[in-house]
Amino acid sequence: MDKLSKKGGFPNLSSPEVFLFPFSPLLLQGLTPSLLCCLCLNRSMDFTRPKRMLYFWIDKIRNVLLRLSWHLVHAIINLCYFTMGMVHGLESHLISRGLLRKYKSLHISKIHYLAIVIESEDACRTSNVIELLQWLAALGIKHVSLYDNEGLLKKSKDIILEKFNGAVLFQDTHENNVLLDQPQMTLEFVSFSDGKEAVARAANVLLMKYIKSGGTGSNQGEQIFTESQMSEALKTVGSGGPEPDLLLIYGPARCHLGFPAWRMRYTEIQHMGPLTCMTYGSLIKAIYRFTTVRQNYGK
Repeated sequence: MDKLSKKGGFPNLSSPEVFLFPFSPLLLQGLTPSLLCCLCLNRSMDFTRPKRMLYFWIDKIRNVLLRLSWHLVHAIINLCYFTMGMVHGLESHLISRGLLRKYKSLHISKIHYLAIVIESEDACRTSNVIELLQWLAALGIKHVSLYDNEGLLKKSKDIILEKFNGAVLFQDTHENNVLLDQPQMTLEFVSFSDGKEAVARAANVLLMKYIKSGGTGSNQGEQIFTESQMSEALKTVGSGGPEPDLLLIYGPARCHLGFPAWRMRYTEIQHMGPLTCMTYGSLIKAIYRFTTVRQNYGK
């Protein structure tokens, strides 16, 4: 009875017997139902506390394992890309040195027209562009189109033509956009304005021709414009040109960056990486890969 409180005969809740022997007859003396419920709830909470701590640590360990797994996968992917970059760099170096025989025989005659797309941030690197053109001239490629979205290459065309001896503008030497065999390299400078904006100008030319021909009368039927008429209109606005056989993209994005889509129906597209990382070996490899591809032209 010394464990019971002197006031009202209630048990001392701090006594260990309350939790060790909660249903002892001695301790139940003087307990009301509400106090008994509190004691039972107290005991159940003591049992659930270790359970909650167990769930807490299990959740912590699971989160740590997920983070470690994510970092491990990320490290493996980075390692794979690093290894591929090292192999590609070594192969490009060996190609530049002429140590790989299969890249020595290039069928340059398959490339009648080559297009180069350069990201706008790299288009201002005129020295790199000139070096790239010199490599193409050394390989025997005569017709090249240079494209950037903002038209920076168009603004630098005088500098490029001056420093790159023997190069002339494509529009000045090729009538009706026909590729001709000639000793010097011909360059075409294209920008985003030669894309959608050129189509809008060409459509306006066709509309003016249609109006002048009296096609707005009530007795006229619906006019259908053919592909040849659209091509002729594009040439009229100065945005026509032949379709490139191969298009090389220098930049981080793997897309044509707005190069006129109607000129890429049968064009082979290859991503070359940033212009600052260009190598002679990677250029030869891209051209060799194109010459080994068989194009069926939809047949």
